[in-house]
Amino acid sequence: MRKNPSSVNQNKTKTIPAGTLHRVLALLKPSAGWTVLSFIFSVCSVICLLSVPVQIGHAIDRIIGPGQTDLTGMIPFLLRAGLFALCSGLFQWLLRMINNRISFQVVRNLRNDAFRKIQTLPLSYLDRKPVGELVSRVISDAEQLSDGLLLGFSQLFTGIATIIGTLAFMLILQPWIALAVVVLSPVSLFVARFISSRTHKYFVKQSKDRGEQTAFLNEMIGNQKTVKAFGQEENVLHTFDTLNDTLSESALKATFFSSLTNPTTRFVNSLVYASVALIGGLVCLSAGANGGEAAFTVGSLSALLAYANQYTKPFNEISGVLTELQNAFACASRVFEFLDEEDEPDTSSGVVLPDPVRGDVVFGDVSFSYSPNRKLIEHLNVSVKPGQRVALVGPTGCGKTTVINLLMRFYDVDKGAVRVEGEDIRSLERSDLRSQYGMVLQETWLKNGTVKENLLIGNPEATEEELVEAAKAAYADPFIRRLPNGYDTKLGEEGSELSEGQKQLLCIARIFLRIPPMLILDEATSSIDTRTELRIQEAFAKLMNGRTSFIVAHRLSTIREADLILVMKEGNIIEQGTHGELLAANGFYAELYKRSFDGE
Repeated sequence: MRKNPSSVNQNKTKTIPAGTLHRVLALLKPSAGWTVLSFIFSVCSVICLLSVPVQIGHAIDRIIGPGQTDLTGMIPFLLRAGLFALCSGLFQWLLRMINNRISFQVVRNLRNDAFRKIQTLPLSYLDRKPVGELVSRVISDAEQLSDGLLLGFSQLFTGIATIIGTLAFMLILQPWIALAVVVLSPVSLFVARFISSRTHKYFVKQSKDRGEQTAFLNEMIGNQKTVKAFGQEENVLHTFDTLNDTLSESALKATFFSSLTNPTTRFVNSLVYASVALIGGLVCLSAGANGGEAAFTVGSLSALLAYANQYTKPFNEISGVLTELQNAFACASRVFEFLDEEDEPDTSSGVVLPDPVRGDVVFGDVSFSYSPNRKLIEHLNVSVKPGQRVALVGPTGCGKTTVINLLMRFYDVDKGAVRVEGEDIRSLERSDLRSQYGMVLQETWLKNGTVKENLLIGNPEATEEELVEAAKAAYADPFIRRLPNGYDTKLGEEGSELSEGQKQLLCIARIFLRIPPMLILDEATSSIDTRTELRIQEAFAKLMNGRTSFIVAHRLSTIREADLILVMKEGNIIEQGTHGELLAANGFYAELYKRSFDGE
């Protein structure tokens, strides 16, 4: 498939972006002390490890010839070699413990920042982003960064220390051979850098494709009933296969190009090792022929070959680390991109609502739309007196739930103002405003916890007696007591063990645990049977008495007793009045009632 030249040029990303690198280093600041300790232990481990070949070389020099081995002279060197190896292992263990601590602390802080970010983002952002894609950034991408940092700290420090240490030891043993190694080493570095600089764009693509697949998988798992009900299994499988193939292709390219690094550097390093062996062997023969105390012995050659091998290994490890870091930093850039999203703007000016709040609400010439290209609410004017029960009625998409979103400041108006107690709600703290409402939505939400814990969301300070009374008021107490452990029954994800009606009763009971000055009931009884609904309406009637209430309902039987019914169509209020007045007017409301709800 041909690619657009401009897109190809855009993909020519240079290694790791400087901004991402700077921010990852900033994440390491709280662990600066542990990072320094990690470097010290890396150096200590390398020094101990590199001391082993010297001792082994001295031991080899005690082998004079067949039957002429100085065992007594060998033992001290072998013991020292074993001690150095033991110390190196101990430092390596400590190093891994510290590196684990650093990487896990970084990813913990990063996930905390990401979760806090979710709480401050505007709902408009969360509404347009797939849940699974966000989960992928917070969980999978952060995990990839953690793995990359762990590998980097485990091998990068040690690798650099090993290169410097082996070079120092080789210079002491034989400067000319060490010089040959230094001359050949940049070839390995050049090869590693050449390949790694071209792998970053593939890892970025891989992370993006992984996020899209996670989002789709999350969506399908949460909606399997709908998928099966409409017989969409084959279509879903086809879509997943497409996403899977796309991810496989990007992952294969990333893996293929990154996998070239290790074998190519190994080939170069093998050339270095062979060169050391050849030159060292010639020097050893020359020194043996000339004799003298300064002779380059077989033991020295053995140590030098060991150092040459040790010297080349870190280049392979570092090349692997660079490959993993490409993936880690690609994932980090996705997390940082999420963290850089604009927070919900704070327009509060320190205004505080009076205590108590009476429930005086006014929509003054309000206009709002979710998209600039699609108008929704225009020039809406409504005045709600304290204690009034206001019902919002109209066809799907007319703006009923949007009015609720504006009341709660889930979205801010484009023009005009919503006022509570005479104050523009944009001048109030969102938390202060929302604490004045008790809200029951059509979409129920129960967290993974006990029934009691879910009810206490309404009022964490409620007593056991208040909890039970609230459940009784919502007619939830009977079925709660039939659960295996009553109020202490553990609910699964989103209360999967309960029916939709039972879940909605628990959500209603939350409201009975707190007595807010204003109520919002958005299809609050949509999943409850008619008999229970009548009893709930009685309880709601008591709760709404003297409190400003906004009721959204498709079932018009639930709003007959409302003080004011606002009939909406295409974002505008076309009729308003009581149930009887609107029927007598024989307008749009009467048409809706007779067509869909007559006989209730």
